[in-house]
Amino acid sequence: MNQYEIRADFDRDTIVVYQAFNDAIATAAVGAQRFVEPFSLNRMTWIKPSYRWLMHRSNWARSAGQERILAVRITRAGWEEALGRAVLTSPERRVYGDAARWREQFEEAVVRVQWDPEYSIRNVTLDHRSIQVGLSRDIVQRYVDEWVVEIRDLTALTHKIFGHLRDGRVDRATALLPPDKRYPLAENLAKRVGAG
Repeated sequence: MNQYEIRADFDRDTIVVYQAFNDAIATAAVGAQRFVEPFSLNRMTWIKPSYRWLMHRSNWARSAGQERILAVRITRAGWEEALGRAVLTSPERRVYGDAARWREQFEEAVVRVQWDPEYSIRNVTLDHRSIQVGLSRDIVQRYVDEWVVEIRDLTALTHKIFGHLRDGRVDRATALLPPDKRYPLAENLAKRVGAG
């Protein structure tokens, strides 16, 4: 597996990204099948195609303000538009050549990308990276109004998986994980986000 590779649950037209929210935001979003108040359009929102990474980040939906796990199915056109406008959060030489060029682009970026360590289901750091995509308030309205196709609440599933892990039933937990496979990127998008 390439160290910088997007893995996701996707089909021909859509891709699933995961987010963790508090009860108020999640309940409103699932009910409306779109993000509505109290979700804020005035701050950056981070979307992640890796369920396992979000489980590490949210401590299996047990961290404050991250008690609800949502699977947000969005259009691949929207996802790829975001990647096409992205700037990495650090001046990776393999992408930008020099820090000055990166800084110039970063100051104008409406989408930010960072690659974080991926985690196994047992919360062990793996040798490949997981992508996070930050949508600024300059583009988050597009995400909310145009890209979102479906919002599913995976909180109960998350608790079930964690229960199996806690009880030492790793095989049962693994069997319940959402699917993922390598997401194909056009060469220009792969270069833009620093994918392998």
